[in-house]
Amino acid sequence: MNAVWHVVFSSIVGFLFLFVVTKIMGKKQIAQLSFLDYVIGISLGSIAAEMATDSGKPFYYYFIAMALYLVLDLLLTLLAVKATFLKKLIRGRPLILIEDGKIDYKNLRRSKLDINDLLSLCRAKGYFDLRTVAYCIFETSGEVSILPSAGSVLAKSVEVGCTPPAPSLSKDVIEDGRLIEEALFQIGKEKEWLFDRLGISEEKEVKRIALATYYADTDEVRVHPKEKV
Repeated sequence: MNAVWHVVFSSIVGFLFLFVVTKIMGKKQIAQLSFLDYVIGISLGSIAAEMATDSGKPFYYYFIAMALYLVLDLLLTLLAVKATFLKKLIRGRPLILIEDGKIDYKNLRRSKLDINDLLSLCRAKGYFDLRTVAYCIFETSGEVSILPSAGSVLAKSVEVGCTPPAPSLSKDVIEDGRLIEEALFQIGKEKEWLFDRLGISEEKEVKRIALATYYADTDEVRVHPKEKV
């Protein structure tokens, strides 16, 4: 029975201590948490959980450990405010994934994303057509910020306050240097037709292309190479 009371008492104490720690560390939205914030949060939770179940060590051992994590977090936060390079090291920096309507494949790889991830993030922001995207910035929070192209339907619709028309049919026929034959079949085209449009003669040249999208409304193929040209 004593062991049960120990678990109950230490769980309550640990919870109250964690509550105080989170108040001191400050309020943050989940999207604003950095990798370091996650590590510290998980570590504090693990220490509190061990304190609740381990009766073999004095309470103050765990309080000292959690207090040290708190002090280190506050110290790093203070230093990050004073030193810009340290802030970039701890929090990271935004990466431009699309610049002037062209995919920056190097930054895409640095952000540990692939083409499908990029397209999904754009769709989540309401951009189903990359032709309407001038800039796409991958923020340190994991979100993307998008600036629509000046001549895009979406940008004009926002300006005049009306609803944009339904997007036209488009199909990604090449993703991350891989030919999507199913997409070609769906648009009723052969790969020879695609190679002719792209000005290539061999399938191995497809590996140099990050993304190629066919647009039915203009009967064009828009290409984003892996290397900037």
